[in-house]
Amino acid sequence: MAVGPVEYLVVTFPGGRFADAIAPALADAVGSEAVRILDLAFARRAEGGALERVELREMDPQGLVPFDPPDDPPAGLPQILGLEALGRLPEGSSAALIVWEDLWSVPLTRVVQEAGGRLLAHERVPADGGDDVITLLERLADLRQRGVLTDAEFAEQKTRILAD
Repeated sequence: MAVGPVEYLVVTFPGGRFADAIAPALADAVGSEAVRILDLAFARRAEGGALERVELREMDPQGLVPFDPPDDPPAGLPQILGLEALGRLPEGSSAALIVWEDLWSVPLTRVVQEAGGRLLAHERVPADGGDDVITLLERLADLRQRGVLTDAEFAEQKTRILAD
């Protein structure tokens, strides 16, 4: 079975506003058959700071998003409680991890392969045309943690990023 590119994003929202604000747009994407949801998971930062997993039925009580976990999910999908980005989730806020397969590209990929072609590149272009400050700082912190940068180099680059 051909599989399209798999992508994910993490969105945050105040309280439990998933069903009224986000679920309808996600349901439209699934309904158009452009994507197949592979995972939809939720977490909340409770008062006092604890991060807790939240069930789909609590965030989408009317079942607006048609989601049945696949029987054969790809290996290596991110887990919501293991995401570093949730360290910045404010108290009283929730987050959704949405993992999807781009179905629209499956027929295109099949035709390209049948024509003897192959995929040379697949990259994501950030919405604003460049990396946001948080992403750059996270990459920088990762380089320091892996020992690629010294503390002084990290501080110098962090200052440069924040000044831009």
